Amino acid sequence: MNLPMLWIIPALPLAAVALNLLFGDRLGKKGTSFLACGAVGLAFAAAIRAVLTLAARSPEERQMVETAWTWFRVGDFSADVSFLLDPLSAIMVLVVTGVGFLIHIYSIGYMAEDPSFRRFFLYLNLFMFAMLTLVLADNYLLMFVGWEGVGLCSYLLIGFWHEKQSATDAGKKAFIVNRIGDFGFLLGVMFLIAWTGSVNYERVFAAAPHLFVAGGSIITLATILLFVGATGKSAQIPLFVWLPDAMEGPTPVSALIHAATMVTAGVYMVVRSHVLFEMAPATLEVVAVIGAATALMAATIGLVQNDIKRVLAYSTVSQLGYMFFACGVGAFGAGIFHVMTHAFFKALLFLGAGSVIYGMHHEQDMRKMGGLAGKMPITHLTMLLATIAIAGIPPFAGFWSKDEILAKAFATGHYGIFAAGLLGALMTAFYMFRLYVLTFRGKPRFEEHAAHGHADAHGHDAHAAHGAHDDHGHDHGHGGPVKESPWSMTVPLSILAVLSVAGGWVGIGKPFIHGESWMATWLEPVLGHGPHMKHLSAPAEFALMGLSVAVAAFGIFMAFRAYLQQPSIATAVRERFAGVHNALYNKYWVDEFYGAIAVTPIHQGAMRLWRFWDEKVVDGTVNGVGYVLEGVSALLRLFQTGYVGTYALFIAFGVLALFLHFLRS
Repeated sequence: MNLPMLWIIPALPLAAVALNLLFGDRLGKKGTSFLACGAVGLAFAAAIRAVLTLAARSPEERQMVETAWTWFRVGDFSADVSFLLDPLSAIMVLVVTGVGFLIHIYSIGYMAEDPSFRRFFLYLNLFMFAMLTLVLADNYLLMFVGWEGVGLCSYLLIGFWHEKQSATDAGKKAFIVNRIGDFGFLLGVMFLIAWTGSVNYERVFAAAPHLFVAGGSIITLATILLFVGATGKSAQIPLFVWLPDAMEGPTPVSALIHAATMVTAGVYMVVRSHVLFEMAPATLEVVAVIGAATALMAATIGLVQNDIKRVLAYSTVSQLGYMFFACGVGAFGAGIFHVMTHAFFKALLFLGAGSVIYGMHHEQDMRKMGGLAGKMPITHLTMLLATIAIAGIPPFAGFWSKDEILAKAFATGHYGIFAAGLLGALMTAFYMFRLYVLTFRGKPRFEEHAAHGHADAHGHDAHAAHGAHDDHGHDHGHGGPVKESPWSMTVPLSILAVLSVAGGWVGIGKPFIHGESWMATWLEPVLGHGPHMKHLSAPAEFALMGLSVAVAAFGIFMAFRAYLQQPSIATAVRERFAGVHNALYNKYWVDEFYGAIAVTPIHQGAMRLWRFWDEKVVDGTVNGVGYVLEGVSALLRLFQTGYVGTYALFIAFGVLALFLHFLRS
């Protein structure tokens, strides 16, 4: 059987980058759109072909490795540019290319009037290349290349509107915070190289049980370091602070990076390394606790945010916490299942929010919205479906993955983690339907022709002084009637809405059908059954499902009650618990804390070093050499004046000196 060319999947968007650089000015916007979207669409088609070839094989043979070339060889150590397709990477490559393709199509309409249209799609294609390299790599070193590539592209895309100081600051923040995590990841890879002599997944996992002591300090330290990398890339405590600020980038960037690709890289790496993590139970406990704490912390902050994209940003951080505590309790399959369903409904939510911002002429403050259901019917319906999905209501996609995570936490005896997950589910349902109600229901809190003010030369919102943020860095006009988005935006919304409804059905298993779910069966060749995984009885599972749905329903009810039926309730609660509200609104002052203990001391120390070492030592040494040479040259210039009289005087002095010398002798 001929192997599909796996290398072509990441190569297609990279080729689009090269062609964009070479011929972009001649292509125009239509040509650029066709090139960028066509490359990702072809990559999606190539991924489907490869996955179908993989699925045709028997379960024990579902692994394809394709080596492009040997990267380098040093003694017995070597690293290849080699690609791996197995059931795990198959899910990731389909999600990345499929959702990425829809986001590319959406971007055609959303970025249509941006003067840097070509540059945007160049960055977007480069990001796709890096992410596909990451998920298809068959070794940690090539994964690290993709890992760093998405970090670079996130910096470029978040700071895309570099005229805005807040955007450039957010890009730098994302880049620096991720470098901290990446340092831990690289140290973890070095540990693996030192002990196993390889970076290839298969060799490392095969050697690990023979070289590491289960629960020992070496494997624990190595996996902790790998997890540090995951906390940076996937925005977990303590390195989550970059993701909310990343909303300064264009909304399609938020959908791509924070729904389907970059932020899931850390989860994918942990799931890919499950053999190592299962040998380090202490690390798994850390993963579970950090995931649950992040899920709760981010959810509480999301309760009070007013910027529509910022609510979704904290929702993303919270949902990533669910994925990690699923891994922490040993339910790696449930974690990757939630990666998939989350990609569907969170991409839809971000793109839907972008559609709202587009229709509202770049208003992002939900307090200035309301009543949009009739004015933007497609956006309203699709966002409603996504909101129900993330709230965890059956039979929508989010219910199946979230319920499986909670069930696995309960089944493994992690009752505290289960309780945290349940409380997080309550808050998720509440703040997401708060977003829905404030945006689409009730009376409009805007004037169609006047409320949006006038954009300045860079498109910055005149309401910025009141807390609103302009999503676009350019001028799209001066307000106007609220309108539905163009087809290039609504078609991807509609497709993602279907996936948000039905995308989780592949995870339906006990007690609905006999045996494991299709998702669990598909991943079994990679993940196995899990060494410590217990299964609940059908009555227990039904009871947990009922509890989960009841909690979500209560959160939805409270959101409608407090923000639609009796808004005075929300006002009264906010005023009564003003201190708590202030802490949540200011994100527990984590940024300020990091600034006080790390950013400010490092900055001040760097300034002192600059003034002493750079200015006095380095510059002083260089300038001192210049001064010495200048003084010596000034003296020497006295002997090369160009005047005959001066030379005659020096000759006379020379003759006199010789005469005196001979006279003394």
